Amino acid sequence: MMIQIENNPRENPGVKKRRQIIAVIGDGSADRDSSSYAIAEELGKKIISGGYRLLTGGLGGIMEAASRGASLSPDYREGDVIAVLPGYDPDDSNQYADICIATGQGVSRNAIVANSDAVIAVGGGAGTLSEIALAWSFGRLVIAYRTEGWSGMLADKSPDKKKRYPGIEDDRIYGASSPEEVIKILYERLPGYNHRNAGYSGR
Repeated sequence: MMIQIENNPRENPGVKKRRQIIAVIGDGSADRDSSSYAIAEELGKKIISGGYRLLTGGLGGIMEAASRGASLSPDYREGDVIAVLPGYDPDDSNQYADICIATGQGVSRNAIVANSDAVIAVGGGAGTLSEIALAWSFGRLVIAYRTEGWSGMLADKSPDKKKRYPGIEDDRIYGASSPEEVIKILYERLPGYNHRNAGYSGR
């Protein structure tokens, strides 16, 4: 009897199996009855239903809302909600995170969050601003919700004059006013934002 062995993606680099990871960032103190919490919750749900995985900083506010929404998606699977925490204790994460990575790096962990395939900001203060700046520097697709906070102030703008992608003439922090618009931008724009810093490669 012949046993057929499926191709191993590691043995065939032309086959890409990875589901893209979308980060949602924003105000960690957003109240559960606030409009920004509701926005982030709906975003989390639509991100999972859109075929992506979700990554947040793992704590409360916008991070909790997006994680909760993701867990409520009918397409949710265990492992879809990733938390990258600033502290050392994985139990510090909100209750909706599946994979809790305790970095012990404090605010420096923002660089890990910002290196997701795309970053979506909802409001936010200085921490969110740092993640937006890092994501922009890393060449990531950045989407900013038109609401109070840094996301609203930076929506539809370029933080500098750097030519990140010569083929994308309107490269900017893309503004959005609804979760549906965010998903539309992800579908249309994300394939073009495929450049990665060389960094270190063990291969």
